[in-house]
Amino acid sequence: MSWRTASRWALLIVAVLGLGGFYGWYLMLSPQGHTLPPDPEGFYLQDEHAIFAYGTLTSPLLRWVVVGEYVADENAVLQGYRRDGLNLVASAGEQVTGDYFEVSGSQLRRLDRYERLGSRYSRTQHQLLDGREAWVYRRMEE
Repeated sequence: MSWRTASRWALLIVAVLGLGGFYGWYLMLSPQGHTLPPDPEGFYLQDEHAIFAYGTLTSPLLRWVVVGEYVADENAVLQGYRRDGLNLVASAGEQVTGDYFEVSGSQLRRLDRYERLGSRYSRTQHQLLDGREAWVYRRMEE
């Protein structure tokens, strides 16, 4: 392969990675015109928040990109629900497996922005099978 061909391939790879990185930032981190609802209870000022994730946030890599750092997780189970695509639906006798992790208030704000809190998802507190309480994002009615 000639030097010219190699440099064109390198330029193409850099362009694709750059565009991919921009798309990832735009999709996951940018507000995209989304304004978070008011925080009258001061959730973003609190130190720790427990989260139960059952969808995209179970990916450690995606969670790292959204939250801004690695967040350790544990397996967890939410009883009385079943998965329906990107949502949870109340369903007696069923359960959803997912990940339990804890984040700071500023990290919760980043998760809320990623989940489009107030326009795409709501965040409600639920008790997990092991007795711990955690925030769970549930799809809002359209």
